[in-house]
Amino acid sequence: MFVRTAGERDLAAVRTLLVETWHATYDALYGTAKVTEITDEWHSIASLRSRLTRPNSEFLVADDGKRIGGMAFAAATADAKVILLNQLYVHPDCQRRGIGQALLDEVEASFPEARVLRVEVEEVNGSAIAFYRSKGFLPVGTAADSPEASRSTTLNFEKPLG
Repeated sequence: MFVRTAGERDLAAVRTLLVETWHATYDALYGTAKVTEITDEWHSIASLRSRLTRPNSEFLVADDGKRIGGMAFAAATADAKVILLNQLYVHPDCQRRGIGQALLDEVEASFPEARVLRVEVEEVNGSAIAFYRSKGFLPVGTAADSPEASRSTTLNFEKPLG
């Protein structure tokens, strides 16, 4: 798969990837209905479309010409030297093939002035925590999840850049 900037024509496939990945990851923890509710809001076409034009951000897909196997979205914070990796997802069928690393590499390259890459990971998502730790992210604290999600504690990780 190669990594490229996402476009309008990718949104339906990205939504499908996110819905399938969220159900595979979280159904057993939160239940199918809650995961559907979250993905309907957070991963709607309108929500994804808004990311395409957000200033100081990068919306990426991993594409093999037949399917979208992964996606990432990152944006600069108020401090342009700190980038928040809002999303990095790889479809369960495509995991452990280097797609997450390729997306992460491109996110880092997209923000050459950045000094810190920050990500929030749900405490119950052990595989994501292991992935980020293996890529040089260090724990920097915890925060309560957003009230509308009513899920687990979020762990904050940062990776120094540059």
